[in-house]
Amino acid sequence: MPRLRVNGVPYPIRAILFDKDGTLLDFIYTWGRWGERLLARFSAGLQARGLAPLPEDLSSLWGTVHDENGSIADYDRNGPLSMGTLGDLMSILTWHGYRRGLSWAEAKVLAEACRQDADGMLAQSRAAKALPHALEFLARCLDAGIAMAVVTADETVQAVTQLEWLGALPYFSAVVGTDRVERGKPFPDMVALACAELGVNSREVAVIGDTNGDMRMAKSAGAAVAIGMAGPNPAEAIRLSEADAVIASYAELTVEADE
Repeated sequence: MPRLRVNGVPYPIRAILFDKDGTLLDFIYTWGRWGERLLARFSAGLQARGLAPLPEDLSSLWGTVHDENGSIADYDRNGPLSMGTLGDLMSILTWHGYRRGLSWAEAKVLAEACRQDADGMLAQSRAAKALPHALEFLARCLDAGIAMAVVTADETVQAVTQLEWLGALPYFSAVVGTDRVERGKPFPDMVALACAELGVNSREVAVIGDTNGDMRMAKSAGAAVAIGMAGPNPAEAIRLSEADAVIASYAELTVEADE
């Protein structure tokens, strides 16, 4: 059986399941732009209806960190934008519209229109950038005979599209979005479906993600190891308290083919 070596510890595995956003692709590069566009349009929509705009401090809305210009510069790895589904985000936005005086139906319509606008901007710009060493690691896994799948809180169609933008889609034998399971993260459903489509047992897979939701999903499914992707900021490693191992980049992982 191939082995994945993490911090010097070898794990015999047959497959690796990857989260997408913040694990394979640069989260802020894609979803920061999308979020800024959506929130700006929604706030402008409120003002056009004679209502108060969204608050200047948007950090508590979706769990984002904003710079002095109001741009999304970072995100809470355990917050709604990183762990929630699109439906979760739209519900939060709809709630804020309702609180400002719209009916729930009006707020939903406005949120959906703003989402479509942000989606259109994202599709036109094809804003996706792989994390450092990610594509090289995928190539090494393929050479070592390790099967791979993506398990993401994103919708499956959107996930497939963004993997195509990255040039990473051919590496994966399965893509499981939140719309393909009854329960999303942190429940084990995505792992179970991905393992079924790869033809492996959950005890034979590693899960790599950037949130504790990913780690909980892995452990509830009985995965061999749950690896947290913290990135270069040491503070993020502390937040991944439920990971079996934490890495700053894919350069810290090695794969060994079955002898």
